Amino acid sequence: MLDPSDPARLDRMRSLLPEGWQLTAALSRSADDQMQALQGAAFAITGDAPVTAAMMAVSGLRAVHKWGVGYDAIDLGAARDHGVRVMRTTGSNAVVVAETTLGLILAVNRNLVRGHVGILRGDWPKGALGPTSMQLSGRTVGIVGMGHIGMALAGMLRGFGCQILYTKRQPLPPEEEARIGAGFAPLPDLLAASDVVTLNCELNDSTRNLIDAERLALMKPDAILVNAARGGVMVEADLADAIRAGRLRGAGVDVFSVEPISPDNPLLGLDQVILTPHLAAISADGFAPTVQRMMDNLQSVAEGRAPRDIDILV
Repeated sequence: MLDPSDPARLDRMRSLLPEGWQLTAALSRSADDQMQALQGAAFAITGDAPVTAAMMAVSGLRAVHKWGVGYDAIDLGAARDHGVRVMRTTGSNAVVVAETTLGLILAVNRNLVRGHVGILRGDWPKGALGPTSMQLSGRTVGIVGMGHIGMALAGMLRGFGCQILYTKRQPLPPEEEARIGAGFAPLPDLLAASDVVTLNCELNDSTRNLIDAERLALMKPDAILVNAARGGVMVEADLADAIRAGRLRGAGVDVFSVEPISPDNPLLGLDQVILTPHLAAISADGFAPTVQRMMDNLQSVAEGRAPRDIDILV
């Protein structure tokens, strides 16, 4: 396990290991400790820890499994060069990420965190927060990325009577759009029309810094933005500038360009922004099924069988 983990968590994982397998974890996120953890290991699991070319070259490494979906921190080219299989748990966290996205939308829209913090400070900010507290029902929501997470979110938003727009490289077939109740729009049109914009796409060359000052300027000044994708999809300094200048009403951000968040992150200290520690994919009730799924895939590699198709990256 490349992410440092507490003993209780490791014990829970060990209870789900195939018979005869052993599990250890890196002591820290330093490069030396990561490399040390891989020595003698046939398989590696990563949640947030990067998997570099040097790590893929470790003798005896047969497979790397992403705990989650985003693989932007895994060197797939090096994996191919060294014959290392790479897998992920496709769709396993779609519902919980969608729920977190919806929770951030509601919390920002209704000023829930600002109200809570105000009471803790001894204030009663009801009147002050009223002018920026908005309803979600009947609003237009733009989803950037319509994969498993986007589809789960669209299903939840239908209960609010929202008009749902989405954008992705290739539009969905008309029958699929009708099923989820969403319509395709190019990104500039989506940004201009939406009261709420959510980022639920992968981080890759086409989405890196996708939401920058130019694209933020297309949004309505009373709109909000939620990022539960990857920090690199959005230029954090540009979002902070837009919030400070009143060109955007608020934002909810669960992912950051540097994690854990750096002390000089420009989003820190902005009242209109809710920040959470990359917890969108975390679910206590999804722990055992996800670990079991990873172990089944890794055991397939160990036994010379093909892992489940939807999980294979390399």
